[in-house]
Amino acid sequence: MKPFLQRLVSITAFTLVFMSCLSSPIALQAKPTITRSAPIRFNPPPPPPDRGAPGNRGEGASRGECAALDLPLTALVPSYKQRLSNSQEEGSTMTKVWGLTSVEQPSFWFYVPYHQSDLQAIEFVLQTDKNKTIYRTPVSVPQAPGIVRVQLQNTTTPLETNKQYHWFFKVSVVCDPKQPPTLDYVEGWVQRVNLDAALRNQLKQPSPQQQVAIYALEGIWYDALTTLAELRLASPQDPRLAEDWKSLLKVIGLEKVATQPLIQSTR
Repeated sequence: MKPFLQRLVSITAFTLVFMSCLSSPIALQAKPTITRSAPIRFNPPPPPPDRGAPGNRGEGASRGECAALDLPLTALVPSYKQRLSNSQEEGSTMTKVWGLTSVEQPSFWFYVPYHQSDLQAIEFVLQTDKNKTIYRTPVSVPQAPGIVRVQLQNTTTPLETNKQYHWFFKVSVVCDPKQPPTLDYVEGWVQRVNLDAALRNQLKQPSPQQQVAIYALEGIWYDALTTLAELRLASPQDPRLAEDWKSLLKVIGLEKVATQPLIQSTR
């Protein structure tokens, strides 16, 4: 009888332990939690067809009469080399400075290499593809070289979807008080697109850092850059954000600009 009782006790104990495991949350397979964004991979869409609308993000910009600069005035935008289909010269290309946004009033980012004492004024201009100016605003002159933001204000005419807009960032440089100011500028294009329902739902779930990766993968440059820049301004000491920033700018060949400071600005 004793062996039987021992077996009964053992079976009962095993049953209690088994049932306890089933009811315990430790025994359940929890879904993995994503703690940070996926690696930043910008997937550039093809630029619009050749319409005789070149751009210049800084590689060919003049540098005024100031001393040699380590980096020129630079727009933080992708740059494309596009073959000219109607050109008589074989192999002729045009530089396109162009990116997508999904918002009505996007932000634009520029590296200004000059000190405040060398600058007379900065202006941002936005035009339609028919050369009609729809927005013109002065930009606060930074005290030291750095990356500044131009944010379209609520009074700006909202960008329409699937239309090209031409922007200019103009810097009036005075390096020699005895000489008139010189103009240094960059120019490029922005196009607004609609997000489909699936992508909008996808963007509702992740953290802002993960949203950057999603925007970049979809080729929506301005939204990816602005979201990441805002994160960096809020947490300037975060090494993960600094690394993502370098990765994103490196994809478009601006890794040297990635080390420059971001400057808080109201415009």
